[in-house]
Amino acid sequence: MKLATRTANNWLPSLIDEMFNNDYLGGTEPANRSFLPAVNVSEKDDSFTLEMSIPGFKKEEVSIEVDHDLLTISSEVEKTNEETTEQFTRKEFSKQSFKRSFNLPETVNQDKINAAYDNGILTISLPKKEEALPQPKRMISLK
Repeated sequence: MKLATRTANNWLPSLIDEMFNNDYLGGTEPANRSFLPAVNVSEKDDSFTLEMSIPGFKKEEVSIEVDHDLLTISSEVEKTNEETTEQFTRKEFSKQSFKRSFNLPETVNQDKINAAYDNGILTISLPKKEEALPQPKRMISLK
């Protein structure tokens, strides 16, 4: 069995082998990757909660904005990895992005919206306005 060595004459076959080995095919992200994160929405008496699964993103990379009654959560991250040897340069890059928008009901108090990010889960709390909260039962007297 003859072992290949990388010399000026045989670098191309080595590069082709590297491109088609399992690590290259399975380990490299596509150049552009956009996805639609899963979202759970729940309602309590005093608030709504959105939970969004966005593993692999850092909290600094996530943008949350409210414009009128539209809540938008988005991120766009570009990564570059460059490797240079005497005979070639390989530059890999990828782009991950997502954008989700939600129409907020009139009952949400937009000034008190808050968010937290932990272990790939973004949690957004949407408190209800006072007038939208359930009112306790009261007795009405007859006149």
